[in-house]
Amino acid sequence: MLKAGIIGSTGYAGAELARLLYQHPEAEVIWCGSRSYVGERYSSIYQNMNQMVDMECEDDNMAELAEKADVIFTATPQGLCASLINEDILSKTKIIDLSADFRLKDVSVYEKWYKLEHKSPQFLPEAVYGLCEINREDIRNTRLLANPGCYTTCSILTLYPLVKEGIIDPGSIIIDAKSGTSGAGRGAKVANLFCEVNESMKAYGVATHRHTPEIEEQLSYACGKEVLLNFTPHLVPMNRGILVTAYGNMTGDYTWEEVHQVYEKYYGKEFFIRLLRQGICAETRWVEGSNFVDIGFTIDPRTKRIIAMGAIDNLIKGAAGQAVQNMNLMFGLPENMGLEQIPMFP
Repeated sequence: MLKAGIIGSTGYAGAELARLLYQHPEAEVIWCGSRSYVGERYSSIYQNMNQMVDMECEDDNMAELAEKADVIFTATPQGLCASLINEDILSKTKIIDLSADFRLKDVSVYEKWYKLEHKSPQFLPEAVYGLCEINREDIRNTRLLANPGCYTTCSILTLYPLVKEGIIDPGSIIIDAKSGTSGAGRGAKVANLFCEVNESMKAYGVATHRHTPEIEEQLSYACGKEVLLNFTPHLVPMNRGILVTAYGNMTGDYTWEEVHQVYEKYYGKEFFIRLLRQGICAETRWVEGSNFVDIGFTIDPRTKRIIAMGAIDNLIKGAAGQAVQNMNLMFGLPENMGLEQIPMFP
């Protein structure tokens, strides 16, 4: 059994990690860390764990945890993992970081977009970006895993085959994305109160959202040149889910069948990516509570653009589920172990 520790276990992503890991047949949770709830029973914070988790919350002592755990998940605010990690810890355990601390290779880009000084840039070169369907082989061999962001996971997977194969002009990409309120975290914020969110939709982080450079960097690797794009997120009054609608100018007169074959080339054998039939649009309700990604597209011959659509559960494939998927790869387990839940409906 893998011994797993979670630092930041009482946020939404951390709670999903706990829920998934407690059901994983090859993992044992030995540490539920939460600086805000040290000494409190985990099941008193999340009553859904009542009579299932008999554990009190610990602090964020990564050095102590590294002596006990095979893998440490950090579901913490930006900057914390980078401030705790060191060579001694990495020599004893593997780290899966759900923050942005190790996603971007250029430390200056990280510091510009996150307004933080990076505390351990020496580990950036070895960190692997944990988008399993694209970086699977590198993930198997790493000790430091940067778990992708939720918007980025959905955006990159939706666009990757089109960019990789030159179906679209990467300089023409516009991404319109929508997220449920859990994407903003569990902290109390006026903007996320029920009366502020209900019966409304809004764009935020327009031209400034921190996931933008992450999407650009990974798509740049795909096409071999720098990608600049517009990314606009929106908050919608639902608990979970991300829907991405991405637009790009086509580089030729491709048919739906030709583009579908490109998606099949990259994703046809992927367990967690479901390619939709022609005329079917991705919907968040059909992936909720699962690690699946639904992807579809429409070609507009009038404007010579393609409209690609993707949907995920932001807390699972966009966070905790993908982290467990990465853990499975890093420890030689079946990639879908503990993650085969059918989406919930309604």
